[in-house]
Amino acid sequence: MTDPGMAAIHDLADAVVRRRAILFVGAGVSICVGLPSCQELIQHITDELGIESDEGRSPADTYQSLAEFYRLEKGGLGDLRRWMSEHWAVQRERVATSEVHRLIVELDFPLIYTTNYDRNLETAFEVHDRPYVRVADVRDVAEAEAGVTQIVKFHGDFEDEGSLVLTESDYFSRLTFDSPLDIKFRADALGRSVLFIGYSMSDLNIRLLLHRLWETWRRSGLEANRPHSFVFEPQPNPVQAAVLARWGITHLHGRSKDPERALCAFLTLLARARDRLAA
Repeated sequence: MTDPGMAAIHDLADAVVRRRAILFVGAGVSICVGLPSCQELIQHITDELGIESDEGRSPADTYQSLAEFYRLEKGGLGDLRRWMSEHWAVQRERVATSEVHRLIVELDFPLIYTTNYDRNLETAFEVHDRPYVRVADVRDVAEAEAGVTQIVKFHGDFEDEGSLVLTESDYFSRLTFDSPLDIKFRADALGRSVLFIGYSMSDLNIRLLLHRLWETWRRSGLEANRPHSFVFEPQPNPVQAAVLARWGITHLHGRSKDPERALCAFLTLLARARDRLAA
C-alpha cells in the first residue's frame, strides 16, 4: 500500500486518540470473513419466487426491489429474514482470526455505525473480550451505557424484522433521514470525524448521507470548523476523490486489488499513527 497521505492519517489518528471519531462500516468488511454477496441474496429471492431471469425480471433489478416484490408476494419478510439470519452467520472462529476485525476492535472507536445486518462486529468485540452495546432502535439509544463502544445497526438487525432496511420502500423512507437513528447520527457526526470503510462509492444512501453532512455545515456558515471526515477505498479513484473533496471529505486509498489486504494495511497504518500520538 502506498502512503495515502500522512497528514490526513495524522488528523484521523488524532481524532481517534481524542475519542472524537466515528467508524462507519459497510458490507465490504463482512465479506472479508465470508459473508454472502448481494448476488447470492438476489439468487435466493428469485429461486424462492420462481422468477426466471429472462421472464418478468430485468438484469438491473436490485436486491431492494426484489425484496419489495418478495414482501408483496409473501405478505411479509419473515421467511427471508430467517434465511438471511442463517446464511449471514459467519463462524465465530472466522471472525476471531480476521485481522481487519481485530484492528477495528483495537482502534477503540467510541461509536461504530454499520449498515450490515450481521453481528460480525459484535462477535469481534466478544472474542477479543471488549465491552460494547448494540443500538438498533430508539429504546437502545435511551438505555446505552456511557463510556462503552456503541455498535449502531443503522439499517437494522436480524433480531428485529421491523428494524430492517431491506426493501426499496425501506430505503426510500430512510432517504428523508428523519428516523431516530438518523437524528442520532447527525448529532454524533456534527462534532466528530467520520471514517467510512467497506463501502462502494456508488452506494446512493452513503453518498446522500455524506452530502447531507456537508450541506448541514455549509448552511451553518461555520464550515471551517467542521471536523475532517474520510472515506477509504482499496484503490485510487480520482473522480470520487474530487467529488468528495468538494464535500469536505478526504478520499484515502491503497493500491491493492485485494480489498481485504488494502483495508488491513490502512487500519494498521492508522493504529501505528494513533499509538505514536498517544505515547
